[in-house]
Amino acid sequence: MSGPKAPAIELSEKQREVLLHLARQRTARQHLVERARLILHLANGANIDQTARHFRLVRNTVVKWRRRWLAAHARLRAAEADETTDLLPSLIEESLSDQPRPGAPPTFSAEQVAQIIALACEDPPTSQRPVSHWTPRELADEAVKRQIVTRISPRQVGRFLKGGRVAAPPQPLLAERQAGAAGAVRRRGRGGV
Repeated sequence: MSGPKAPAIELSEKQREVLLHLARQRTARQHLVERARLILHLANGANIDQTARHFRLVRNTVVKWRRRWLAAHARLRAAEADETTDLLPSLIEESLSDQPRPGAPPTFSAEQVAQIIALACEDPPTSQRPVSHWTPRELADEAVKRQIVTRISPRQVGRFLKGGRVAAPPQPLLAERQAGAAGAVRRRGRGGV
């Protein structure tokens, strides 16, 4: 037994043009391309189940993006009617983008993190610290003392410092290249090219 028929997705010519452009872009974020194609598929008369099978998605995903598109319909029409600005492409992208996910906002700004990392690059004796190398505890105390942050744990300082570290290669690449260059010089010295 089927339920009520869902309202059809109707696209204006301009909306269809923007969606087609987005769906064909090779540099656009992939999720936007897929969602633009999904809306176009629904607008061409496919139902939710057909669209889910076509794009190999679960039905709820198609329902979610269909609802989001229908909810944005009035805003899209209003942007299209306003001929002074061309907000339609950005509104369509916004409608097809993920919503911000719940969670606590970041505790430390990017500037604070950069200042703590810069502090770690300084010599501890210049800050009147009686250590030869910074420890996370000493860095946390100094960051609070300099009023970079009101409080921070040594563990969080350690996370900041560990996060930007690049893993070292398993072998010393520079030494290999130098040895290879020296071998080439030796070969040339023996009557080579």
